[in-house]
Amino acid sequence: MPNTPSAKKRLRQNDKRRLQNRTLRSRMRTQLRRVREAVAAGDGEKAQAELRVASKRLDQAASKNLIHKNAAARSKSRLNKLVKSVA
Repeated sequence: MPNTPSAKKRLRQNDKRRLQNRTLRSRMRTQLRRVREAVAAGDGEKAQAELRVASKRLDQAASKNLIHKNAAARSKSRLNKLVKSVA
């Protein structure tokens, strides 16, 4: 347990940030799953629509340093390739 006032504040900040990061990461992963499910179902139009939202979520996560910007770019590239294979 923190003893100093600054350590107590840091703990509060970390808790708040952890919850925000958890929400954003969960949203991002859910969207990636939706793209993959649309591709698996063979629905090209739905996969395209989900890919647009997934790209946005990946960019948001990268801008908040939730994931590395190159990891976001790599994921977008792989998803795009996957979606193109269906269409």
